Amino acid sequence: MKAVVFESYGQPEVLKIREIEKPDVPDDAVLVRVRASSINVAEWYSMTGLLIGRILSRELFKPKDTRLGADFAGVVEAVGKNITDFKRGDEVFGGRSGAYAEYVSVKNAVALKPANVTMEEAASVPTAGITALQGLRDHGKIQPGQKVLIHGASGGVGSFAIQIAKAFGAEVTAVCSPQNVEHARRLGADHVIDYTKEDFTRNGQQYDLLLNVNGGRSWSEYKRALKPNATFVLIGAPKTPVVGPIGLLIKTRLATLRASQKFVFFIAQFNRADMQVLKELIESGKVKPFVEKAYPMTRIADAMTHLGKGHAQGKIVVTIQSSNTKVP
Repeated sequence: MKAVVFESYGQPEVLKIREIEKPDVPDDAVLVRVRASSINVAEWYSMTGLLIGRILSRELFKPKDTRLGADFAGVVEAVGKNITDFKRGDEVFGGRSGAYAEYVSVKNAVALKPANVTMEEAASVPTAGITALQGLRDHGKIQPGQKVLIHGASGGVGSFAIQIAKAFGAEVTAVCSPQNVEHARRLGADHVIDYTKEDFTRNGQQYDLLLNVNGGRSWSEYKRALKPNATFVLIGAPKTPVVGPIGLLIKTRLATLRASQKFVFFIAQFNRADMQVLKELIESGKVKPFVEKAYPMTRIADAMTHLGKGHAQGKIVVTIQSSNTKVP
């Protein structure tokens, strides 16, 4: 099968399409013919080879795992003999490493695709949707009526976070760039702050829960916007060179050791139960995926470059083309 690989660290030009082995189908897995995937910041960090990532993975000079991608939507091609809840021909979506490929074999994080969205829309959901869901529900302990602020509210995670927070009954304030103000309003934010015109850390408002998706403010600034017993959930930070979000994580962790507010950093975990929750939220109309642009797999470098510019609205999707994708 054809798949996107990177054989050295670098900018999007290192991404290539190669012929690799098609995955097997274990007894407890399904083989999915991938129709679409999406771009996440984690793929950017893997591709560019941040120093901290190289050290943690022990892949200092070149990547050992040359595959990329995590999100997929597609059609079940085959099922293992122990699988009873899926059948050949089912349309599904989920998460599996190496998803920039024509096929993935997946055991856990897979669910039937919501009937009211396209393959491209479904492919935009898994990583961003699960991150927003787990950040708000599991780590933020969101409750109806709470005042929730989402810093970095226009990208993939932020777009889902606005809608999921509203689905939980919160009053949502979105912080974003001027070109994304109307987008945040369309997603259902009760209040939208253009950060070029207003400083949310100095306007006197305080929140029960702050979800930091892509902001790089200091703890002393964030603290001004938090109630005494609020929760601050750090998901991401600006794509700074060398260490990525680790610098902000370390500084914030140290600064909050004696704070009354709760500080949480987490990495989302794929699982079937949460994929089912997202499916139900989408089918109910409470959450709608928003795809800014879809690229064919042959333009994977352009898609990654688009992400790297840092101003995407919603998600950037890659359509996996299985018949006319040329292999060098």
